[in-house]
Amino acid sequence: LYIGGQWVAPDAGGTLPVIDPATEEVIGHIPAGTGADVNLAVSIARATVKSGHWTHSTGAYRAGFLKAMAAKVRERKTLLALLECQDCGKPIDEAEWDMDDVATCFEYYADLAEKLDDRQYQPVDVGMSDSFHVKVRREALGVVALITPWNYPLLMAVWKVAPALAAGNCCILKPSELASLTCMELAAIAHDVGLPPGTFNVITGTGADAGGPLSAHPGVNKVAFTGSTATGRKVALAAAANLRPATLELGGKSALMVFEDADVEKAVEWAMFGCFWTNGQICSSTSRLLVHVDIADSFMAHLKIRAESIRIGDPLQTGVRMGPLVNKQQYDRVMGYIKIAQDEGAELLTGGGRPSHLATGFYVQPTVFLAKPNMRVWREEIFGPVLSVATFTSEAEAIQMANDSEYGLGGAVISADPARCKRVVEALECGIVWVNCSQPCFCQAPWGGIKNSGFGRELGEWGLEGFLTTKQVTTYISSDTWSWYGPSKL
Repeated sequence: LYIGGQWVAPDAGGTLPVIDPATEEVIGHIPAGTGADVNLAVSIARATVKSGHWTHSTGAYRAGFLKAMAAKVRERKTLLALLECQDCGKPIDEAEWDMDDVATCFEYYADLAEKLDDRQYQPVDVGMSDSFHVKVRREALGVVALITPWNYPLLMAVWKVAPALAAGNCCILKPSELASLTCMELAAIAHDVGLPPGTFNVITGTGADAGGPLSAHPGVNKVAFTGSTATGRKVALAAAANLRPATLELGGKSALMVFEDADVEKAVEWAMFGCFWTNGQICSSTSRLLVHVDIADSFMAHLKIRAESIRIGDPLQTGVRMGPLVNKQQYDRVMGYIKIAQDEGAELLTGGGRPSHLATGFYVQPTVFLAKPNMRVWREEIFGPVLSVATFTSEAEAIQMANDSEYGLGGAVISADPARCKRVVEALECGIVWVNCSQPCFCQAPWGGIKNSGFGRELGEWGLEGFLTTKQVTTYISSDTWSWYGPSKL
């Protein structure tokens, strides 16, 4: 564990195995942190906040460290991508892309940290400038708990770490126990660039043993969580018990609508990218596909051919576009949903099993079902390479079907009609909408959902604001006595 600028053994002395999902072999172990380790990290982080060295420093000072961390990520890109592949099964080409995004995210928030200095003491016009000057300071929250998932182990950690540090907070990062290696490397990077001790801490361990105590700790000023909706509820309740804010980026079952005027070949490519990217393990996956009935036959024929052409295999091989799922539990979950879909009468277009050439590893074929909106495969988040397809006849019907979900993270529309796209954008009940594409994500733009997909926003300036609190500073400038109680008798 990395606590207070030092590598320390977990209090209980336990470890957790690291299993390569492509080989099913144990390739290492990580420390198993517990509540005692959380207590130590929070105590040290709070002492660091109280010292003011980091929390009250300038944005320019903090930006220097973020830029140094970005440079180290680029320097160690090959190693970090390799670890990510072996830890969670992400194809090497994707992992390298992620590492570039990690560095870019640090650089982006370094820039915002520098600009934050110029935003301090911004004046507020209250209409009484002859008597009062009102200004606003932006200050760090203090100690923030960052709990992150396994599908983008380092990138989604940095989505939180970079803005939290840029704002001047002291962080305690609890990565998923299923993929912690690159987050431990991030601690090594922080150490190498000289980030002040106590500013950034990493505790690995299970959700029950480490994540639960962290999200419920009264010494934490905010919890930021990315993960399942079920766990997100527990995190939100734990934070609320201490009257602490939480931001939650949770599950999804996003819909992609393809209208009759779409270019079928281009739309099929986006439909596959929208669902099969990251081995299908992505919260914003457009895993519900709505295709206009007029082009459905042509679209399905193209989709079947293209899905069956996806290269599945060893994630360390360049050019592989789909690797294994993260572990046996996730493999069983996805295969279980495939069976449920078949039992409910969904028509299997392609896939539905293990690739015949891969006897070992947690691999699942890209799978496409023709489904009905009442089926579980259509309504429930699967978190695997399973695409459910239905048809529609009108714009109104497509919007109704897309919005008929407990989730509200993302949505997408493909059409050659800009006016139609605008109508759909405004009608969709979600936090992110893609037009003529699916899944592009940029650290400069807000990310988050509504309904059971959570609340709050990450990335962009919104991500930074989420780790700041505002302080009103009012100064009485008039030379007149404030004579509410009448003239003084003294």
